[in-house]
Amino acid sequence: MSKPNFNKATLSHVTLAKIGNPLRGESLKTSKELCKFGEDDKDILTVAFLKPFKSLEPYHFHHSSSLDLHEMHCYVNTIFDQQERFLTYSRKIARHLYDKTKHPNIKSGDLCVAYLKGVQIDGEPCDAISIVKSESLTPFLEISDNDGDLQLTTHNGIYPDKIDKGCLIVNSKKDSGYVVFTFDKGGADTNFWVRDFLGARARKDDNFKTKQYAEMCVSFADEGLPEEMKQEDKYRVANDAMQYFAEKEKFDEKHFQDEVLKEPSIVEKFSSYKENYKDEDGEPLANEFEISKPAAKKAGSKIKSNLRLDTGVVLKFTPDFAERQNEIMERGYDEKMQMNYVKIYYNDEV
Repeated sequence: MSKPNFNKATLSHVTLAKIGNPLRGESLKTSKELCKFGEDDKDILTVAFLKPFKSLEPYHFHHSSSLDLHEMHCYVNTIFDQQERFLTYSRKIARHLYDKTKHPNIKSGDLCVAYLKGVQIDGEPCDAISIVKSESLTPFLEISDNDGDLQLTTHNGIYPDKIDKGCLIVNSKKDSGYVVFTFDKGGADTNFWVRDFLGARARKDDNFKTKQYAEMCVSFADEGLPEEMKQEDKYRVANDAMQYFAEKEKFDEKHFQDEVLKEPSIVEKFSSYKENYKDEDGEPLANEFEISKPAAKKAGSKIKSNLRLDTGVVLKFTPDFAERQNEIMERGYDEKMQMNYVKIYYNDEV
């Protein structure tokens, strides 16, 4: 699945709510009517309700038995099928969030529920529902003309880049729980936004499988190899793994182990490390999948590529170095200095 495209998206409806924390005796207030906005504001609001979801991974609604019993799936399904009921069901969504706010650390905040048209998934235009919650107000200044003189006024408002929680539900793949993009910048201690409110799980497509496996390979090179192994050798293992992802179209674990890891001792350590490495649902990683190049490239950016020496020198390795490591790098011990040394050969400074 490609990233969503918002270039032709337009805002249709908006409702508002104030979500308190019932554990602190705070109330819920919801819109009695649809929020009115002018044509001049439509473009700005469209961007505000979509911008946070540009680079997120897809999730989907999940229920252990049937999606017919999944509250959020039922609410958005009704909205997509009967847009005239948007106000009623957006208020149900706000009530659902309020009812799930059962942790004392969850902050009260302002909720916006927006209906948008023209969100593209894999080139297909779809309707979508954006739900964003802001738990803090950002101060800003306004200079205005007051009877011929200038006046400075302070305001507090919602800054789109500072929205704390959000989800974008796209009317695509309905039977498997829709396509859901979500984030929570401050809920790591409760996980209530994704788990309790949305009831969503990561959509385990090839992009997800590639990301999980490639990140595990990078982590293995840093943590799973023998501690006494030289940093440049650990880097080579990680780099070889990323090269495999870059060059192959399909991932096959047995072929990967034979071509990349090669040495039986490393293969054994890798298998043992992978056994303890689960995805976010506690399930084993897939060992066969179509490789997503962007996901693999992103994981490769996390490779530990520096060798830091206690004399203040830092060497940074690159893929070109990994291919010629034994030719251009030499380690040793100088008896006279009573110190280790690293010797690097090169032709020119670049």
